[in-house]
Amino acid sequence: MQILMKTPDVCAATGMKRPTLYEHMAKGLFPRPIKLGPKLATWPQAEVARMNAARIAGKDEEEIKALVVALTSERKNCV
Repeated sequence: MQILMKTPDVCAATGMKRPTLYEHMAKGLFPRPIKLGPKLATWPQAEVARMNAARIAGKDEEEIKALVVALTSERKNCV
């Protein structure tokens, strides 16, 4: 079972403020949320953890962007 995180939880987990989080998404440096409703956006906790691990490991922007693409495509394989 996937644990889903709301925006405030993602901000707390990453240390980013909301505007920075959305700026990173616009640049392809963080996965876009899964929309569960018109006003409800969530991220899988595992994705947030993998993004944090990549940053801790010192991955550069291109490696981070590749991870975002991989995470986004993995979502399509979930049932």
